[in-house]
Amino acid sequence: MNPERLPVPAVVRLPDGRFVYDDTPAAVVAQPQAPAPVVVQHIHHAPPDRTVQRIALGSGVGAGAVAAGVYFGPLLVGVLTAMAANLAILALLAAVMAWGVVTVVRSVGGSDGKAAAKHLRRKR
Repeated sequence: MNPERLPVPAVVRLPDGRFVYDDTPAAVVAQPQAPAPVVVQHIHHAPPDRTVQRIALGSGVGAGAVAAGVYFGPLLVGVLTAMAANLAILALLAAVMAWGVVTVVRSVGGSDGKAAAKHLRRKR
């Protein structure tokens, strides 16, 4: 604080006869103030991007359904992806094992093995 800018207290006599210091600024000049600028703010919300959210919001269901769609939607996609990957690996493993069995039966079995492989080929 700058001591030169402090108001100088004045002695004022109150109606009851007491003297008190008045430290309010003597001359406060009211400066014209410019009107506050008007801020027009447009807030754009992106539409829900998941079907569950659209259905829940459109039918008036509460926020719980929207939260469930947001939370469980990606979990469901993850679970289905994991299941599909496991099934693909199992299918590949079954194809490789069948190919191995057919190859071993052809090479080891002689004429009986060739007949069995031919019989399996016809069945497919």
